[in-house]
Amino acid sequence: MTSALQEIGGEPALRAVVERFYDLMERDPAVYALHRLHFRGHGLSHTRQAQFEFLCGFLGGRAYYRERFGHMNLREIHAHVPIRAADVDMWLATFDRALRDVGLAGPAVERFRATLHRSAHKLVNEVPDWRQGDARA
Repeated sequence: MTSALQEIGGEPALRAVVERFYDLMERDPAVYALHRLHFRGHGLSHTRQAQFEFLCGFLGGRAYYRERFGHMNLREIHAHVPIRAADVDMWLATFDRALRDVGLAGPAVERFRATLHRSAHKLVNEVPDWRQGDARA
């Protein structure tokens, strides 16, 4: 049986999407709010690798993330980060843009996108922001 990861082009295709996604996050002022969410964590260099590792397992490939951290619980991974519905929408739009930019399309990619959309919306939480008076617009 072919994994979803194989269907989208394997680890090289996934790596390209993740790299493009984080390049956009670091360089596009329109998605600064996403970049800012990573200030609470280990930073983008760590997150690039962790995202790739997580998504490999998420798509049925090698579970690098689970091997390193012992789980793949999305809510636990993001428990320390204030995530609003607008943040989720921006993350998904940016990820969709990265998929388009690297030329990934087709039924397997649409299934991947649908699963990401369902999963991402479950991460909206009530964690307070870490800066007083920050509207996080």
